[in-house]
Amino acid sequence: MILTTPLKSDSIKILLLGSGELGKEVAIEANRLGIEVIAVDRYQNAPAHLVANRYYVIDMKNKEEVLEVIRREKPNYILPEIEAISIEALFEAEKEGFCVIPNAEAVNKTMNRKNIRKFAAEELGLKTSAYRFVKSFEELQSAAKEIGFPCVIKPVMSSSGHGQSIAKSEEDLKRSWEMAKEARGDASELIVEEFIDFDYEITLLTARNEKETVFCPPIGHIQKDGDYIFSWQPMDMNEKALERAKEVAKKITDGLGGRGIFGVELFIRKDEVYFSEVSPRPHDTGMVTMITQSQSEFALHVRAVLGLPLDFTFYGAGASAAYKADFESFAPKFEIEDDIFDKDSFIRIFGKPEAHKGRRMALYLTLAETSQDALKKAKTNIKKIKGVK
Repeated sequence: MILTTPLKSDSIKILLLGSGELGKEVAIEANRLGIEVIAVDRYQNAPAHLVANRYYVIDMKNKEEVLEVIRREKPNYILPEIEAISIEALFEAEKEGFCVIPNAEAVNKTMNRKNIRKFAAEELGLKTSAYRFVKSFEELQSAAKEIGFPCVIKPVMSSSGHGQSIAKSEEDLKRSWEMAKEARGDASELIVEEFIDFDYEITLLTARNEKETVFCPPIGHIQKDGDYIFSWQPMDMNEKALERAKEVAKKITDGLGGRGIFGVELFIRKDEVYFSEVSPRPHDTGMVTMITQSQSEFALHVRAVLGLPLDFTFYGAGASAAYKADFESFAPKFEIEDDIFDKDSFIRIFGKPEAHKGRRMALYLTLAETSQDALKKAKTNIKKIKGVK
């Protein structure tokens, strides 16, 4: 492959639609290959803005604003990095000959839980939890009684688990309804899911292009209110379950098509594998790969987009812990104890311009002899990062 130099007339250009901490790492990996990066987001000085060659601040849901940037920049590849984007703009860009990663229809299916669940369960025949879609509180009450308690309630469109909750009884439905309606994204319709009594859940990062499909070792994770706080790699699972997980991941990613990395979320109960969700981009739980793999999920994403080989070396067990702000600030500062800067650990400050309670601001990464040792260390050391008010 011929690689180019940024800011030249023949530069390879990547346009990031979404410039958070995940987009920032994609931009860094693209920079390392001499790719020109244009980062777009809804607010000034988003993390990827800080490392891109150029950036824009627009209304990401406005079709014309998104298309205006695409037409002005004429990128080789458009990488949607968040869900809250005008899908109409992506379809129009494809019609005009631009390359959307992995493709506009895959983004359309995965950004909406109704679309991807119906595609996975009804078209591909993958095993999933029972589910219903509702648009009113009365429909929610009826669906919850039909599926049974506990049940999981989510908006059909939201990012990073916002608006997700578990209703353990009919008394919880009002709170779940309100949480879903207050979430970022489209809460006009909700999905009510059977609560699977699974043994554990994993993210199986799956990188693909026209030449090959590659799986990263499975990632275990802990969520709170639907949002990731800890992840570790590898997740200890038996060979039969792992092979079934790979089969499911390949089926869903082949069905969606295109290039790039996909974060396939799965529930595991003994040897049974249930499809949960898929993101056609780097996954937050996959940030652990920045320390465990020779090619992180971000490097694999860029390589897949370019059609390059996808092989990598797995270094060993590791874990990540997300630091979430417990303070409000327009100039965030962090007090970090020196002893967590050891030879087997990294700190990543995302550089977000404002801190709000619950906002993910930084990341702790560490290696250890086993995944559980790494997780234990991550749980201890993330407490040594504190916001300075």
